[in-house]
Amino acid sequence: MIRKQRLLTPGPTPLYPKALYAMLGAEIHHRTEDFRQIYKTLLSDLKEVMGTRHDVLVLVCSGTGAMEASVTNCFSPGDRVIVCSAGRFGERWTEIARAYGLNVTILEEPYGKAVAPEAVEKALAANPDTKGVLVQATESSTGVAHDVRSMGLAVKETGALFIVDAITGLGTMPLSIDDWGLDIVIGGSQKSFMAPPGIAFLSISEKAWAAMETAALPRYYFNLKRERKMAAIGESSWTPAIALLLAFAEALKYIKTLGMARLVDNAQQLARAMRAACAAMGLELFAAENPGAAVTAIKAPDGMDSGVIVKEFRNRFGSVIANGPGALKGRIFRIGHLGYFDFPDLFAIVAELELILQAQGFPVNLGDGVNAVQQIYSELAIRNKETARA
Repeated sequence: MIRKQRLLTPGPTPLYPKALYAMLGAEIHHRTEDFRQIYKTLLSDLKEVMGTRHDVLVLVCSGTGAMEASVTNCFSPGDRVIVCSAGRFGERWTEIARAYGLNVTILEEPYGKAVAPEAVEKALAANPDTKGVLVQATESSTGVAHDVRSMGLAVKETGALFIVDAITGLGTMPLSIDDWGLDIVIGGSQKSFMAPPGIAFLSISEKAWAAMETAALPRYYFNLKRERKMAAIGESSWTPAIALLLAFAEALKYIKTLGMARLVDNAQQLARAMRAACAAMGLELFAAENPGAAVTAIKAPDGMDSGVIVKEFRNRFGSVIANGPGALKGRIFRIGHLGYFDFPDLFAIVAELELILQAQGFPVNLGDGVNAVQQIYSELAIRNKETARA
């Protein structure tokens, strides 16, 4: 029996096929005009896709490297920052900030909950010396989304920088970078952008560039001012991962053709359908109040270890989903919807899940979850047909 591997995690995600093929053209020297033209086009396309007038930069690292770069380039030892922590990646903000000697005020919510914008406003009022507010647009460890717009508008009225880890937020939720006062927005190639891991990127506001003039934390490889200077001539400061950049550039071309709004809508409708399928199967969502569209986090049925579900997906169907991170391991499982995913993928995922649950003794009627997804697909087909006629 043929079994295809299907990558269904919140990252890495399935690759856009042309992005994969583009990597074959990597025999280019990075200090030549051929590369400069590719790099300039990539930065221009990235700026357009992100929908910002701000500078954008690309770094050869994971998204965590860009998180660290935003801290080391913008702050000085002892500066106060507010961290909105609602999951494992919020905790990572705290770890990075403390590693560099910042004074961290933590606004913490239990896993599965979101930090309220009102809490940010109160913390800013109580700590007028705050230099930055750090948050995840979506917390992929729990499936929750933050109200980045309201937070951004609150921070915008202060002297603090608003730094957003949107690694899973970009391409799954609206993000009006300039209008909402998002000073630094961080993304990664391996999420909605359908390219291999290894490329991180940032949009950087003039407010953030101004803060860098006095920031005194140490930095070397991740020197954003130097990277900005090199990007202006179409080069990176260091030897770039040319194959990854070629893949990323090809994926950006596709996203431009598709349109960012359609990419976001795709993720949101898939997430909506997955939530409907869970309800039809009698499964409980982990982040029920503020669910994001990047990933659906689902509680394992009582008495069942989520690791069993993850293992069965892989062993029976060649499908790779994610267990819960850290303390959530064994309690939840996570299925991604971002990037190069479509409804046929979701039909298969839900059908597989029904079979797995049934085999584990959980009472589920085969077809209930799939039917819920089909109903939403049908509604969207009608909507899209009516839109095309208008």
